[in-house]
Amino acid sequence: MTAEQEADDQDARRRFAEELKSARELYSDSALTQTEVGRLTRTSKSTISRVESGTGRIPDELPAALDRLFGTDGQFKRLYEEVVASTFPVLYQRRMAIEQTAIEVREWSQTVVPGLLQTAGYARAILRKGDPRASDTEIAKSVHLRMARQEVLNGAAPPVLRVVLCESVLRRQLAPREVMRAQFAALLAQAARPTTSVRVLPLDAEAHLLLEGSASFLTTPNHVTVVCVEAYRTAGIIDDPEHVRRAEHAYEEITGEALTRRQSMQRIQAQMEKLT
Repeated sequence: MTAEQEADDQDARRRFAEELKSARELYSDSALTQTEVGRLTRTSKSTISRVESGTGRIPDELPAALDRLFGTDGQFKRLYEEVVASTFPVLYQRRMAIEQTAIEVREWSQTVVPGLLQTAGYARAILRKGDPRASDTEIAKSVHLRMARQEVLNGAAPPVLRVVLCESVLRRQLAPREVMRAQFAALLAQAARPTTSVRVLPLDAEAHLLLEGSASFLTTPNHVTVVCVEAYRTAGIIDDPEHVRRAEHAYEEITGEALTRRQSMQRIQAQMEKLT
């Protein structure tokens, strides 16, 4: 993390800490102690103390619990999202901000299960292979951040999620068999949600514009779409309308070539059963 990122991270954590302390001290007719907040949010006094001092990790479930306790209408959830976003490299931060408010997310991947749908075990295996010299603590932090991104799918109004996976994603065993089975089970569970579609593009599908890499299409509340592309150590956001239009056309072609939702779920189920 660069010095600039560390400063952003500390600023976001400081805001979260200040709002927590303020809400606790101004609660109803009398202030709540850290012990009482810990009990009411099913954490602990030590956790609340560390968060208020800006030195401890914020548990994933704490922001929502604080919003319920203090009736703050998502304020702590939004502050937590800022904390998460600030830990990503600058080139990813804009993507994270757009993703958190998107009304539709369309994913195309020919290499791995997209981050929004990864299990912790699958993410850990990929991150470890991508950075074999990283410490266990660093890998654990990266996994935590990736899992935190997925909270956008668990809110009251999740975005419409459309995913197309190359069949090679299912066949490529990037993790131990039990981890892959759990990942496929998670895919099937997500695909069963009414706001989600998971499709598989067969290996014999024709060539297309997006053949050289994965892409994410994020549509904002004002119905503007940007395309996020990633490659080795690089990432970018395409917002030129003409380039976005061409990429969307390619995505629709891929979707047209993909198996139906039912066939795709059957293909995922079959691949999972091979790992028993």
